[in-house]
Amino acid sequence: MLPFKRAVGPLVALVLAAVLAAVPATTATAASAPSSGWNDYGCKPSAAHPRPVVLVHGTLGNSVDNWLGLAPYLKNRGYCVFSLDYGQLPGVPVFYGLGPIDKSAEQLSVFVDKVLAATGAAKADLVGHSQGGMMPRYYLKFLGGAAKVNALVGIAPSNHGTTLNGLTSLLPYFPGAANLLKATTPALADQVAGSAFLTKLNEGGDTVPGVRYTVLATQYDEVVTPWRTQYLTGSNVRNVLLQDLCPLDLSEHLAIAVLDRIAFHEVVNALDPAHATATTCASVFD
Repeated sequence: MLPFKRAVGPLVALVLAAVLAAVPATTATAASAPSSGWNDYGCKPSAAHPRPVVLVHGTLGNSVDNWLGLAPYLKNRGYCVFSLDYGQLPGVPVFYGLGPIDKSAEQLSVFVDKVLAATGAAKADLVGHSQGGMMPRYYLKFLGGAAKVNALVGIAPSNHGTTLNGLTSLLPYFPGAANLLKATTPALADQVAGSAFLTKLNEGGDTVPGVRYTVLATQYDEVVTPWRTQYLTGSNVRNVLLQDLCPLDLSEHLAIAVLDRIAFHEVVNALDPAHATATTCASVFD
């Protein structure tokens, strides 16, 4: 077995390194989210913003660090905002979003029910980054989530998987590498373009009736590649390339969710399309 491990180990390590390179050090959890900010279960949606917003972090992210920019941005605009940790592997602290994605979708289902019960709202809106923009589609399609969700906003979502700029195409040349990746980090394997999980998710159409979908992408994404695979197809879909709104926007995979106020402005437009305003380079000052 030693030659096998020597052969596949470096490739799996490269895949992990490519993802880790785009993820900040994560040290917080939902329990430490500011009680005066988001995850305030005493928050009641207003007439202007009648649905709570559930934020869904990406692979190797968590419920706080992924949303230190967007959560306060939404909270300051009158939204009830909540975020969850999901997909933790046994014995792996701090880093979330690594477990099987179908199981993570089940955790999202439980969390949405908790938020709806606390707020008294009939439906929620979901905003997710990377895996967090794709995984909710499993909840909507297979776990009854469409009846409880009004809109899904995906920020750089892995809707059709990723090639990691061609790196995943090397997996077949290392016998057992794909199985090792699946065994150690199931969520990464599920997000490889052409995986069994993604085939099931996208079979029969990208969307389900009754839910509005928005995809926010950046042409500088180095993790979910090619970036155009993030887009969805359907009559209830709006696909947005940030550089079409502001050519000066240089955000890559992480920055688009963590600190890009142009993307934040588009999130608000997606949550409240009746009061949407034009997004431009000047939206950084909103």
